[in-house]
Amino acid sequence: MLLPLHTGDDEATDQEPPPALMEEQILASWVVNAGAWTRAVRRGEILSRVRVTNGAILEAIADCAPATLLDLGCGEGWLANHCARQGIAVLGTDAVAELTTAAADGAPNGSRFQTLSYQQIGARVLKERFDVVVANFSLLGNRSLDELFAALPALLAPQGSVLVQTLHPMLICPDHPYKDGWREGVWAGFSPSFRTPAPWFFRTLESWVQLFQRHGLVVRELREPIDPLSGQPASVIFRATV
Repeated sequence: MLLPLHTGDDEATDQEPPPALMEEQILASWVVNAGAWTRAVRRGEILSRVRVTNGAILEAIADCAPATLLDLGCGEGWLANHCARQGIAVLGTDAVAELTTAAADGAPNGSRFQTLSYQQIGARVLKERFDVVVANFSLLGNRSLDELFAALPALLAPQGSVLVQTLHPMLICPDHPYKDGWREGVWAGFSPSFRTPAPWFFRTLESWVQLFQRHGLVVRELREPIDPLSGQPASVIFRATV
């Protein structure tokens, strides 16, 4: 599952739903849009991914030279299946069954998929360890991420790395205060088949680093893939270790 490209007003109001409901709305949106998302990715309709961010995360993975990889929020499976074709043993997880089913359909040898929420992973249902745990534009919530990150050290093999690619906090909401908080997602730039956009939780760069540190992970590297057309970062990639 991945982030919407643009956002709406980020100011909290008395009518804002409680955080638990916001997390539920994220999942509900991706259940509704699973088919549309699969088509969009496989047809190459998301130009920033084709032009910049897909290659950037694959390069970051290759630099870690993993034998095993866990793809958190694997969506329709493009990343997991690409890595499996490179000889990496991959497990992809997503909370939406339609997405993991799409990912497994025609998947190459070396890739497996399970329908698991971040809460389930946080509850330690996975007993394996991986050289790389990657989350590619798939971290949208708040409390669910704390639950997930608490489980990450136990999922890493010795010398393993966590890779997170997300929209660059300095650029995604230039017209709003630079502070943590829930934002309204929209499907601007996507086809009309997308409905009910998911809310998502905005974090500053400092807050991202603190999220890692709070759970025993240290950010070792930060990359800012540049869009050649705009000259601006298309995303930010964190690499962290225990």
